[in-house]
Amino acid sequence: MTEVTVVVPAYDEADRIGPVVRELARNYPVLVVDDGSTDRTAAEARTAGATVVRQPRNSGYIAALKRGFRDASSGIVVTFDADGEHRPEDVEKLVRPIERDRLDLVLGARATIPRPSERLLDELTRLKVDVRDSGTGLRALRRSLALDLELDTACTCGTFVLEAAAKGARIGEVPVETRAVRKPRGIAWQHGEQLFHVLRYLLFA
Repeated sequence: MTEVTVVVPAYDEADRIGPVVRELARNYPVLVVDDGSTDRTAAEARTAGATVVRQPRNSGYIAALKRGFRDASSGIVVTFDADGEHRPEDVEKLVRPIERDRLDLVLGARATIPRPSERLLDELTRLKVDVRDSGTGLRALRRSLALDLELDTACTCGTFVLEAAAKGARIGEVPVETRAVRKPRGIAWQHGEQLFHVLRYLLFA
């Protein structure tokens, strides 16, 4: 069985990160990338059982993901949001098709996509890759693929999948359930810039 590391990017998630790590750590090594938090995120994650690496300053979600991919040592990496929205029991469902050598990247497809801008990016992504939820934070992929991704865009919506497809990855998704979290959702201004990047991949990748 291929080893799996769950990579959890986290910024100021001290109130949520502990339970998330404790649930995951029952079955998997957990690597929390503390993205320059100003609260006790690192301490809470470490107490809950995670290995913690710390970015010297808040560099953003993509930079935290890339740090996690570099520091993981397993053959498969799983990305998992720090806010508790995802269910740890779904990790196995995402990992299984990779272990069986059927896929290289597996997305955890949410039943509801919260933002209209994210749904638009999903629709565009489907012009090239047949997935419904390209912006999910729950993904499993081969670490070799993860290290090969540039991830040089405003966020991961659409382009994470499109870049992987451009590199020849076999991509699929499995439905997952999400849990309600009390966390304000601001306007995703980066989706305006991300639209340009998605179109770039559609036209030129």
